[in-house]
Amino acid sequence: MDAELERLIGDIGPRLNRVRQDRGLTLDELAGATGISVSTLSRLESGKRRPTLDLLLPLARVYRMSLEHMIGAPQTGDPRAHLTPHHRETRTGIDSVVIPLTTYPGRIQVFKQILSPTTATPTLVTHPGHAFFYVLAGTVRLLLGDRERLLKPGDNADFDAGSPHWFGPAGDSPAEILHLYGPHGDRFPAG
Repeated sequence: MDAELERLIGDIGPRLNRVRQDRGLTLDELAGATGISVSTLSRLESGKRRPTLDLLLPLARVYRMSLEHMIGAPQTGDPRAHLTPHHRETRTGIDSVVIPLTTYPGRIQVFKQILSPTTATPTLVTHPGHAFFYVLAGTVRLLLGDRERLLKPGDNADFDAGSPHWFGPAGDSPAEILHLYGPHGDRFPAG
């Protein structure tokens, strides 16, 4: 095996550890969700066990990630298959990772967004357009005017972004959302 391939395989364990930590999961919780023993998961993350498909596929399912993204596979030359995440701090003080899924100027934009916990006091913002997000993982706290909602995986929010709002993870764990934003007040299609 060449040195670069050996390095790529060696990086999978630490990468899996970061993904689990980012999701706020313990090894016990991950073992329960995947059916893989805690000791096997620990050895996989520490690099003492080589990654195999029978271990990686259940992890990809639980993490709701493509196998390529989860293990950091090298690019194939097809830019559609390798989306570039961007780290950013929002205007409301939330540190997040944003992965653009579309790049249609002037149309609805779609992002996967991973929101990191914050201790900052929420600051309501307004901006033109319409916002829609769907919670993929974690719990999202949404402040919309004087209302507050806690949204769990499978819940969604749909609101005029001109209304004062703030959203971020509820508690100490990150949250993941699929975020649609229409720059001209576009609404996410119903149904």
